[in-house]
Amino acid sequence: MSLQSLVLNAPSNFRDLSEQVRSRVPMRARRLFRSDHLGDLDAQQAQRIQALGIRRVLDFRGEHERRSAACVVPGVSVHSLAIEPTIVQVLTDLRAAGHRLTPADVVGHMQDTYRGFVRQHTPRFAEFFAHLLASDEPTVFHCTAGKDRTGFAAALVLHALGASHEEVMRDYLLTNQRLKPPATAWRELPPEVAAVLWGVQSSFLEAAYEAVEREHGSMEAYLREGLGLRDAEQAQLQALYLER
Repeated sequence: MSLQSLVLNAPSNFRDLSEQVRSRVPMRARRLFRSDHLGDLDAQQAQRIQALGIRRVLDFRGEHERRSAACVVPGVSVHSLAIEPTIVQVLTDLRAAGHRLTPADVVGHMQDTYRGFVRQHTPRFAEFFAHLLASDEPTVFHCTAGKDRTGFAAALVLHALGASHEEVMRDYLLTNQRLKPPATAWRELPPEVAAVLWGVQSSFLEAAYEAVEREHGSMEAYLREGLGLRDAEQAQLQALYLER
């Protein structure tokens, strides 16, 4: 049975991380999955995800996000790697101050969010890799929409496993085809603003890369010094998640 038929497009941004890179990077299939959150599944959907053999869930959501939509997949170990969302509060404060939001405003604040992943939340992403290095049990990592915190985590994994910049970006931008926003998402915002907020753009991820270069000199140095993936850890990661 195919992955697509197993999950029935729910959650909509759920996918095998190996999907976009296997032509060059021989990632093991059905080992690492990225997703939007796992709290709104019905029993059948949850069981179909469980049927993929998933045993570990790594959750980047903040405290309120987790409380309001706890993981419903049975038989998994859930580990919190909390990164509190900031974009919602920033935009709420701007609107409260009477600022009329434009798409350019949201792009700028999203870029700041991604820079913050590097400048403020590198320890969380180091914890993420520590879990991945502990075992190769099938794992889902996610945040709420599976696009920003999850998107940066996916980019880091793919870089560490040898994917090219183009392959990383292809996986990242696939969210724009997969993610289905809920009917009530940001309905108080102009549609053109909500569209930016609910999607991804290459400039978001590039902002994180710029922060990596500025703070660490290169992605290779960031993996080594920021995330603790020195030669031995990178070799172990490859042994766990690449086909032998």
